[in-house]
Amino acid sequence: MTSESDDAYEALIQFLYQAPVGLIQLQQDGSIEMLNPMASQLLMPVSPDGNLANLFDVLQQQAPGLRAQCQAYPYAHGVIADGMRLVLGSAGAAEPGGRGARPEVLALGVLKVDAGRMMAVLVDATAEVQREQRTLARRLDSAARIDTLTKLPNRAAVRELLQRMAARPRAASGDEGALLFINVDRFRQVNHTLGSPVGDQVMVLMAERLRASVRSGARPGGDGSAQGLGEVAARVGGDEFTLVLDGLAGAGVAESIAARLQQTLGKPYRIGLHDISLQFSIGVVYLGAGGAAADDVLRDASVAVAVAKAAGGGQTVLFQPAMREQAARRGGIEAELRSALAQGQLFTVYQPVVGVLPDGAIDRSAGVEALVRWQHPGRGVVGPIEFIEIAEQSGLIDAIGEFVLRAACRDFAAWQNELGARAPRLLAVNLSRAQLGDASLCDKVAAILDASGMQPAQLQLEVTESLAAQGADIQQQLQRLKALGVKLALDDFGTGFSSLSSLHLLPVDTVKIDRSFVSLSDTSHHHEVLIEATVKVARSLGMSTVAEGIETEAQAAVVRRQGCDKGQGYLYSRPLPAAALAAWIQAR
Repeated sequence: MTSESDDAYEALIQFLYQAPVGLIQLQQDGSIEMLNPMASQLLMPVSPDGNLANLFDVLQQQAPGLRAQCQAYPYAHGVIADGMRLVLGSAGAAEPGGRGARPEVLALGVLKVDAGRMMAVLVDATAEVQREQRTLARRLDSAARIDTLTKLPNRAAVRELLQRMAARPRAASGDEGALLFINVDRFRQVNHTLGSPVGDQVMVLMAERLRASVRSGARPGGDGSAQGLGEVAARVGGDEFTLVLDGLAGAGVAESIAARLQQTLGKPYRIGLHDISLQFSIGVVYLGAGGAAADDVLRDASVAVAVAKAAGGGQTVLFQPAMREQAARRGGIEAELRSALAQGQLFTVYQPVVGVLPDGAIDRSAGVEALVRWQHPGRGVVGPIEFIEIAEQSGLIDAIGEFVLRAACRDFAAWQNELGARAPRLLAVNLSRAQLGDASLCDKVAAILDASGMQPAQLQLEVTESLAAQGADIQQQLQRLKALGVKLALDDFGTGFSSLSSLHLLPVDTVKIDRSFVSLSDTSHHHEVLIEATVKVARSLGMSTVAEGIETEAQAAVVRRQGCDKGQGYLYSRPLPAAALAAWIQAR
């Protein structure tokens, strides 16, 4: 061997000896023929007895399938494994003597050189794995703050932003922060009638409009410096969005932005063949100087939204501290109402609907209207005015409506058996907005009628005028109910959106004239004329009429004079329990 060859060999040995990676030459059975110091250092943590005779034995716990993988490799040479991760478990503690932390993860590569030998490469991959974990954690953290459907920031991101806003110093003036909480009114109806995929598309389009309306970046302060965090839109719930506002010029700006959003978001949403019109309730909260907690700000904003919804929706409400106490009271009623449903505290009463005869007599068997009451364990009998609105907002109204319909049909069938020909001929039951939005309503009504033995024509389902005059989905539901054979009544006529000219568009059999007209009919010629016109138009359309809220003989005389078919009110009877109603009919 020449001197030059000796130098080259020596250089190669020095390279292998000093290489910063572990190099191992081994036989097919795993026996180690040669390894450099780095390989020995990397393998020592998994071989505490110092036995490095066989690589497969040393790595049996970390790579139990390595032996079989190498022996099954079919080619004369090539890469058997590349970048195989070997987790060393608790071996990452510092070595005695302060020589630093041992590796926690190794990367192993195995190359088949020829029929009898293999080369293995070992690298400390601990730092690389830690970098990967940090990158993944950042991605997951970012994903955890993004709503998957709309790609807007989510509730967690809003909480973080509100905390930052509460912590930052504010200028003496012209540096307000606020939160707008936006909720879609009656969005459940969209999902019930058109399906949740359409509802999801509406949410996406709404998010796009919000995103387009947001002005990003901080606003300049009075001295020209940047002030606040700008505007950030987010989705914080199913049909709930927020707009975080910072650096506002002053009080009142947030309400102006809310008014702009009412117009922007209120334009129809085109989904396939559907043009969907929505309205929104918006709650506004200004961030006080004390820097309220993020959850408190979100809670107060949602309370303001609830107030907006209770007022009919489609409006913006500025949060006031007194609303917290009201919300707590409503929350208590909701909890008690859930318990009342479970414990059978709700019951039905019935107000007679009498036939109005020309000679002044009345027909006591014309019909009854079912009404719900709550036998509260502490407050006694509670009327619907105290809990129906809360039931609608909490989603309990559907269960309450079904309970009333089932109980009323059962009592009606019992009257038929008890009173025979003198039993009420018609049972009226009110339908809520939630029930009309239920795609299975007709099936439920049919099942209840079948269980009670009632004929469909003996049941009259009543909807308010404002509800019946809404979109095509409500009209379709009413048509399906008519096809079932039940009768339909338009309740509270004169207080909603329809008019005498559009009455023919509604698929109803009976028009119930609102008590606000009847109560003034004996003292106001104008109101008597309205009753007269309603009766004539209804009769021309083949509809019957019922005058609600008759309390005096003078009002009854007006109703009779104008040819109204039926009357209802305290003049004839207050609402009665089922047994008392039977006695009232027989007391003719």
